[in-house]
Amino acid sequence: MKENFLRPPHGFAEYAADALRVIGVLSVIAAAIWSTPTDAGILALALPALMVPRILGMRAWMDITVGLTVLVAAGSNVFDLYRSVAGWDLVVHFVCTGVIAATGYLILARTGVVPAQRDTAFRKRTPIVITAAVGLAVSALWEMIEWAGRTFVTSEIFVTYEDTIGDMAIGGLGAVFAGVILAFFPLERSDAH
Repeated sequence: MKENFLRPPHGFAEYAADALRVIGVLSVIAAAIWSTPTDAGILALALPALMVPRILGMRAWMDITVGLTVLVAAGSNVFDLYRSVAGWDLVVHFVCTGVIAATGYLILARTGVVPAQRDTAFRKRTPIVITAAVGLAVSALWEMIEWAGRTFVTSEIFVTYEDTIGDMAIGGLGAVFAGVILAFFPLERSDAH
């Protein structure tokens, strides 16, 4: 995995994925200087998710998908899009939970918990079931973080029972969709270590 992270980018798409990582770091710095500590913290939560695709050796298109999704999700919070754009919250939960669940599957495969996509033991149903479980777990964790943020940091964070259940349900659907993609399309580069 260290080889994947240190490998120089090849081609425009891999440079674009690395540019998204730079944008993520710069956005945290910018928020720390010109915005609030809460905004900087929200953007900083995206940084690990921006780095993991490179560490795993994801294909450039998936690396870009993860990077854009995570940056949009964090930025939407900073720019209050979840409250100002109707339905935006559900779109982001669907896509973001899906890409995080797919990434989670690849992490589990890399650690030998589930079969890798190119493994002979790989079955198409496996990523669908596993990403659904990972997606629902990630959704629950995210909703707990939102609750803790509202309870202990700021009452500006929007949390209601209906919102929580809706977010988790749509996130679970996004994770199932990601599992279907994993079942049919390889997400790691063929030379990934």
